[in-house]
Amino acid sequence: MEPIDVELDESEVELPTEPMLLNVGPSHPAMHGTVRCVMELSGESIQRVDVQVGYLHRGFEKMCERGTWTQVFPYVDRCNYISPMLNNVGYALACEKMLGIEVPERCQYYRMMLGELARMSDHLTCDGAMAMELGAFTPFLWMIKGREMLWDLFEEECGARLTHSFGRVGGMAHPPTDGFKANALAVVKHILGIVAEVERLLLGNRIFLDRLEGVGVISAEDAVSLGWTGPCLRAAGVPYDVRKAHPYLKYAEVDFDVPVGTASDCFDRFMVRIEEMKQSARIIEQCAERLADSGPVNVDDPRVILPPKEEVYNTIEGTIQHFKIVMEGLKLPAGEVYAYTEAGNGELGFYLVSDGSGTPYRVRIRPPCFLVTGGLERVITGQMMADVVPCFGSLNMIGGECDR
Repeated sequence: MEPIDVELDESEVELPTEPMLLNVGPSHPAMHGTVRCVMELSGESIQRVDVQVGYLHRGFEKMCERGTWTQVFPYVDRCNYISPMLNNVGYALACEKMLGIEVPERCQYYRMMLGELARMSDHLTCDGAMAMELGAFTPFLWMIKGREMLWDLFEEECGARLTHSFGRVGGMAHPPTDGFKANALAVVKHILGIVAEVERLLLGNRIFLDRLEGVGVISAEDAVSLGWTGPCLRAAGVPYDVRKAHPYLKYAEVDFDVPVGTASDCFDRFMVRIEEMKQSARIIEQCAERLADSGPVNVDDPRVILPPKEEVYNTIEGTIQHFKIVMEGLKLPAGEVYAYTEAGNGELGFYLVSDGSGTPYRVRIRPPCFLVTGGLERVITGQMMADVVPCFGSLNMIGGECDR
């Protein structure tokens, strides 16, 4: 009789198995209904994966080419519907670059405050959802409560919680409300308290750390070659932030840091967003100090900005000016331009071509999420099946930006 403790070689221990093909998405809660992953599994390990982004196609760019330049704003709202104000500002800056105009200082600080509040909304959603998908439901509720407070603030400013359509070429639809600065600072203070509470709850939790640390690692070289930008690239140790590298508005005049990671794993991507919310709070506080209580928020150019209602109703010049801008659209000079800003998930660029008419000849968007999602295959190959959810969540794919 053979001894029980005899050692078996590796071929006798492993049972022969056939690779299994598994569809994950698009009808899967973690895939947002817009991504399909065809995975080849060996046991629970992902050997190969085919990521298919194409289950949402609204023809966003073509729709933009059917209306006036101003009518594009509702479309850009729906690209990233978690932080649409950043898209509003990015598109407005692209049009203003083509026109060769600069909005008043009060408008620049107003745009920065609204944009950083939107960035906090984006990061609260991403990190809250990441925690929830790993079973930590309480911090998700806390962070979504903070996001609701931000959306209440946006509703107070522009009348819409989610799709604001508040930007205008040459300024903003309305000046800041009387209580905007005080309300914004109060909301930011409360959100920083939520972030601190989430850190206390999660960063010492062994299960949470085990699910994120060392999972979904990608090298800085691969991230750059894939065209990654934003928190995912900075988590890989590359300190590229458009606000620092190519400052726009008044970002060169405010003091803030660019958080970067070292391990380039899911945990680093989570923490970079946590730290970026703290930096956004710093920017908002500085802008609040410098935002004037009175003054124009729109350029003084009748070819670009609608006249006051009193003039429209009481003077023929105002009526004509209003009619031409609304019916024909404001005229951008013939040519092309590319302008880019730092959105919630990275570099958001707009490439515009004008033929001199009131309708865009071409509108093309460089959505950060589309390029980040393109790296999902490299991030999850070799991981366990259970790691797909935190990996995908850490990339913060927004379906509206992947409209291709």
